[in-house]
Amino acid sequence: MKRLSGKFFFCAILMAFVNGACAGGDAKPQPRLETWELRISGGDGAETPITAEIARTDEQRERGLMGRQSLADGEGMLFVFERDRILSFWMKDTLIPLSIAYIAYDGRILEIHDMEPQNLLAIQSSRSARYALEVPQGWFARKGIKAGDVLIFP
Repeated sequence: MKRLSGKFFFCAILMAFVNGACAGGDAKPQPRLETWELRISGGDGAETPITAEIARTDEQRERGLMGRQSLADGEGMLFVFERDRILSFWMKDTLIPLSIAYIAYDGRILEIHDMEPQNLLAIQSSRSARYALEVPQGWFARKGIKAGDVLIFP
């Protein structure tokens, strides 16, 4: 009987570990962050609205969109940094495909990249940026947003 209960205990521990790993290892619900209503202005003068959660602390930026099950078109997360620098993002524990725009201090979009869920390859900005905006993958393209367009802050 001891042998059977030991196997049962081992299986219970293993299942708890696997369930925790599949859930991103963090059972706490992710709190919603402050949101801003932003606009992106294209070269033709058209403006596209987007609602973005603001990640401005180290903890908020490190957590990002990890563990989220979905992100609607027209929503995203804006990562705010104190100074310009080369930025680098990866998709650890991120479950949804995203596109990321690296943005200069003046709101000008420098470059846009697509990122795949759970990918540990870091996507680095090619030059210094102050902001990064993550949205559902392909949203920038569907809206005709490209490098050179400008993010307008509230």
